[in-house]
Amino acid sequence: MSALIRLLLPAVAAAFITACGVSSGGDMTDPKLESGAVSDSSPAQKPAAPSSKEDSAQAPDNKETLRKVALSMSAVSDPASNTYKIGPLDVVDITVFNVPELSKTVQVSEAGTINFPLIGEFQAGGKTGREIERELSLKLGDKYLQNPQITVFIKNYNSQRVTLEGAIKKPGVYPITGGLSLLQAVAQAQGFEDKADETVLIFRQVNGQRQVAKYDVSRIRDGIAEDPALEAGDVIVAPSSSVKEGIGAVFKALPLFTLVSLL
Repeated sequence: MSALIRLLLPAVAAAFITACGVSSGGDMTDPKLESGAVSDSSPAQKPAAPSSKEDSAQAPDNKETLRKVALSMSAVSDPASNTYKIGPLDVVDITVFNVPELSKTVQVSEAGTINFPLIGEFQAGGKTGREIERELSLKLGDKYLQNPQITVFIKNYNSQRVTLEGAIKKPGVYPITGGLSLLQAVAQAQGFEDKADETVLIFRQVNGQRQVAKYDVSRIRDGIAEDPALEAGDVIVAPSSSVKEGIGAVFKALPLFTLVSLL
């Protein structure tokens, strides 16, 4: 799991219990579910004065913390973010300073690979632009160039993709072709790591509002719960057991198969 998730999720655990508004129903896109949103425009009853131990859980602080968590979780699918994960069919500009014959625009293949002069085919899918810059610099500097300066820019991105992170055997970016369910996405990523309990969080943005839902994939596989359809831009996070110890309150606060609006 990325350091970003490890740092932010434990910090928000306590705040999540008291701050999240929970809405009924299992459809993540149902506008009726927005009644549980935590937002400045949402009507709210005036809470009782908190004790000194609850000062950090006051609503204004919770709202800001939840905004930060939502932004962090969705950044991997935002092309304007430095943490954006490059995916299949994205188009990237690769510039090698003072070496125009190596500078080129390439499209990432459906398998997530890029073919580059002198190096050949290498995996780009699931990596950030900076990670690819470092990798190319090492490969070119090892045999061909002295201290190469490389810049990677996302020229066009394929919005029809989802991102899987955490305790997944093959985390990365996967295209949505002809529809994709949660169970299908997990299968494409070769399933969960051995110690994972198959519970995931899905982060989604709907009409400018960031939302999260918790799913137990084992119950979906057993036919006890419905397999939800994923949408373009979804970020699916499967916390590892060790990390989940620090965010246990988050999982207890979130009901299964129910949408919670973060903003």
